[in-house]
Amino acid sequence: MKKLLLILLTIASINITSAQDGAFGDGEWFKFKMSYSNFFKAGNATLSVKEKDLNGKPVFHVVGKGWTTGMAKWFFKVKDRYESYFDAEKMIPYKFIRDIDEGGHTKKLEIDFDHTNKTAQIHNKKHNTKKTVDIKPNVQDMVSTFYYLRNKLDVSNLKAGDEIKLDMFFDEENYGFKLKYLGEETIKTEFGKIETLKFRPYVMAGRVFKEEESLTLWVSKDKNKVPLRIKADLAVGSLRADLEAFKGLKHPFKIVVDN
Repeated sequence: MKKLLLILLTIASINITSAQDGAFGDGEWFKFKMSYSNFFKAGNATLSVKEKDLNGKPVFHVVGKGWTTGMAKWFFKVKDRYESYFDAEKMIPYKFIRDIDEGGHTKKLEIDFDHTNKTAQIHNKKHNTKKTVDIKPNVQDMVSTFYYLRNKLDVSNLKAGDEIKLDMFFDEENYGFKLKYLGEETIKTEFGKIETLKFRPYVMAGRVFKEEESLTLWVSKDKNKVPLRIKADLAVGSLRADLEAFKGLKHPFKIVVDN
């Protein structure tokens, strides 16, 4: 449960399309419902996009929120908030914020990226400490990674089995992000039947996930690449996320109509 929003953001990372026809824009908003072991509702998560100005530069400001509800809240309360400010054209992050409370485990980080000097200044607001670490060229934060992929990677050239890799900076270190394309599949959703692209991101096996290939996710095959569903095999039980509401899509949302 404590990886609720992190899993949801992984869904968003698979929203990929060509660089010439962006998949998202100002006002896009998604809401997801989470269920644990297909038995009870575990929580909700949202992702929203706004156009803003940061230090004189046009940026996208993305906010991701996740929280437990109902029965889940009684035995493990989660309230997470992630924010990213990234360049509207270059798609590189300038600021990243992580403010979480997961079963009493709290963290509040603010990271400022200096791509010219290839450094990141990390302000740990919980412990009131600051430090500067080296970053890789054009590194992404956990949120900007996903929107970068939406606009920069052409899915038309992918074949089943292909792997996608890039550099991500998370908390205080560089992290190699990798996912595998599994092919196409038509699934039933609350909105009707949708043609989807199916992926499997690699995760760290251990305390949370059973193995590296514990996640499976589906996104719409249209230009929006809407995140529709994710299934995760956890060390204990399983977690499923389904899109239940959206607004502000940049392109038409395609639904399969049976003859």
